[in-house]
Amino acid sequence: MIDHFGILCADYGKSKEFYDTVLAVLGYSRQMDVGSALGYGSAGKPDFWIEDGGDREVGAAIHFAFQASGVDEVRRFHEAATALGAESLHAPRPWPEYHPGYFGAFVRDPDGNNVEAVFHGATTREG
Repeated sequence: MIDHFGILCADYGKSKEFYDTVLAVLGYSRQMDVGSALGYGSAGKPDFWIEDGGDREVGAAIHFAFQASGVDEVRRFHEAATALGAESLHAPRPWPEYHPGYFGAFVRDPDGNNVEAVFHGATTREG
């Protein structure tokens, strides 16, 4: 349904460092740089954009999740984010109330957004 989406960043430099680091853990990288905005994704397709907010007011915090390829990737995402000083909202764990196999971790990005890494195929043993 969604082709791509983007967010405004109050501190563009800090946001670039944050997303360069945490998205690399999930296998995503910079796909396009147009100066005031960066597109992250894979295989030449930018799916997620960050934009320099400049003098514009950055909006209310939102929640979004990036797909991980396994529970170890979710854990590494959380470790990378917290190593940068991100607030941990929820450490990596199973979330059976969402559905069996849901394994996620949640952190705050530099603008206060709730950023999640999720894997949908976790086994009971992995959680």
